[in-house]
Amino acid sequence: MSHSCELELRSVRFSFEPGGWALQIPELVLGGEGLCGIVGPNGSGKSTLLGLAAGLLTPLEGGVRLNGLSLARQSRKHIARHLGYLPQECPALFDYTVGQVAAMGRHAYGGALEPTAPDDIAAVARALAAVQMEAFRVRRLSQLSGGERRRAWLASALAQEPALLLLDEPTQALDVHHAAAVMEVLARKAAEGLRVVVVLHDLNLAALYCERLILLQDGQVTADGLPHDILSENRLVSAYGQHLEVIAHPKTHQPVILAKK
Repeated sequence: MSHSCELELRSVRFSFEPGGWALQIPELVLGGEGLCGIVGPNGSGKSTLLGLAAGLLTPLEGGVRLNGLSLARQSRKHIARHLGYLPQECPALFDYTVGQVAAMGRHAYGGALEPTAPDDIAAVARALAAVQMEAFRVRRLSQLSGGERRRAWLASALAQEPALLLLDEPTQALDVHHAAAVMEVLARKAAEGLRVVVVLHDLNLAALYCERLILLQDGQVTADGLPHDILSENRLVSAYGQHLEVIAHPKTHQPVILAKK
């Protein structure tokens, strides 16, 4: 696994249709800290930003560089050895086992669904252990809960062993327990050296786990910094509307975001 990975978006502009809504990023560098969160209201451009960073969308203007080289000029296999991406939805064409799902992450190294190479076998084992799914290796996706399926796909991304991992709402539709479990996995991997950028809807999870937050609004970065600074009531009311208030957690003093009538 690479030990460092810098992803730079410079003078980027993207729109799905001419004259319509546009995402505009003058300059943004990702990969400098363990766990970075991207937050913002619905429609602000979070998933679009992640798609551009992963090279799945092509900017109309500007460019994205991975370790100083244009992302557009690198092969997908080369990119996958440095950069991982997990979308919101992971539709499966077949009812794979958990072990097979995890093994998909070795595609960039020529791995198969039933790996035989020692490096692939070891990487899959480490990924399943990280998400605590070793006991589910032979269980099929159809036999898993939503939280278990999400952890299986996370194992696939971890088995890829990238230097930088981009995740689009990995806690979506999960209950509090399973959402926290996913964030705990990401925090542990970040502590081990993986660089993680994650789109989150849950501002309290963002406050609890992220070292850096990027706040998007109307296709632009309106704030970028420490969670305590980004999750201020003034900023959040401006971005999300009047029905929010921010208090300090009685024990950790981290910001806690509440709905307000």
